[in-house]
Amino acid sequence: MAGKNLVVAQSGGPSPVINNTLRGIIEAARDLDDIDTVYAARHGIEGVLKEELLDVSSQCADEISLLRYTPAAGSIGTCRYKLKPGQDEDFARCIDVFKAHNVGYFIYIGGNDSMDTAHKIAKLANESGLDLIGIGGPKTIDNDVGDSEFKLIDHTPGYGSCAKYWMHAVQNANEENQGSCPADPVLVLQAMGRRIGFIPAAARLADPNREMPLQIYLAESPCSLEQLHHNVNEQLKSDGRCLVVLSEGFDVGDIGERKDSFGHTQFSSSQITVAQIVTNYLNDNGLAVKGSARCNVPGTDQRHSMAYASTTDLDEAYGAGQMAAYLAATGQNGNMSTILRNEGDVYSVRYDKVPLELVANSERTFPEDWITENGFDVTDDFLKYCKPLVGEGMVSLPMIDGRQRLTRFEKKYADQKLEKYTPQGDRK
Repeated sequence: MAGKNLVVAQSGGPSPVINNTLRGIIEAARDLDDIDTVYAARHGIEGVLKEELLDVSSQCADEISLLRYTPAAGSIGTCRYKLKPGQDEDFARCIDVFKAHNVGYFIYIGGNDSMDTAHKIAKLANESGLDLIGIGGPKTIDNDVGDSEFKLIDHTPGYGSCAKYWMHAVQNANEENQGSCPADPVLVLQAMGRRIGFIPAAARLADPNREMPLQIYLAESPCSLEQLHHNVNEQLKSDGRCLVVLSEGFDVGDIGERKDSFGHTQFSSSQITVAQIVTNYLNDNGLAVKGSARCNVPGTDQRHSMAYASTTDLDEAYGAGQMAAYLAATGQNGNMSTILRNEGDVYSVRYDKVPLELVANSERTFPEDWITENGFDVTDDFLKYCKPLVGEGMVSLPMIDGRQRLTRFEKKYADQKLEKYTPQGDRK
């Protein structure tokens, strides 16, 4: 007898490897008798509310395989729509859609907010008499899902690739800086990371032996602009040049921030960047050598640059997706698939589960003892943690006529069985 259908969705900011988690779910579901058709909700939970369910089980196997090499979330879409307390119509609509399409499994790929949504939907479904298994799939380039003891999850899919991006970005920036330093002795680079410093910390991977004149300022770095200016000038006095990598969440005061529906600051939508404020301050208050400070602010390419995807990250994202499908098919409701590091000198991981409720109500912070005493670098313990996540080689991308070959799904949507619906958060 055929099993029930599965709906998978993605939420929040994408990553180079998020589609490989999706691929892991789809391909694992083929071999799990309890799961019949796999649907992908178009643009996350909004796709559930609007009954836009893409049939991915019937897609060409080649297109599904290409998800490994397809970055970001263009294949099925993501969203920043949050199911908030009091939006009872939205929750009820989700249940109605699941009932109409014989859905018994729901997997939400995302961060803390997504885990909270998956948990609430599964709980409400069961209270409504619908036998629904809710599972989470971990994702975030920020590496802020889980706990600071790394017991819930060691690292999230997406972080290793973003760390690799910054490792290479700083290597290349250093080449430019040492060549152009007579005119441009200071280069300020801004990395993503609203409240946590794992992304800018990865800059140290470019220079593990500390041979570059590199300073790293995390969102957690307790440093004023005056102190940063002093630190840079001291570096200039000794080396004649300086690279500064700082978090977009580094405190420079009010920058006219905008927030998304989750309440998260969108620094790339703000009126002025943190890096530009720091650069202006350095130039306005003077450098210890001739020349000017310049800045470079990478944007969302940090989370969709497939050429810099970590092969380790890709493999682990796939494993996390497989585990999520297995948890769903075996009825292990209310869990997130997780990645845990095995003990020993040789890096390896295992896939397990952790209650959604624990993940949704936890928040990882960057360990204080991984920040050096001077406040603008990270320790060797962080490097030992992070180095295995970026892998050894570069991903080899499938190409046609010099262009990347990306997944292109056919628009095979499930027939809509309910009346059209406008999500509560979109009503005016």
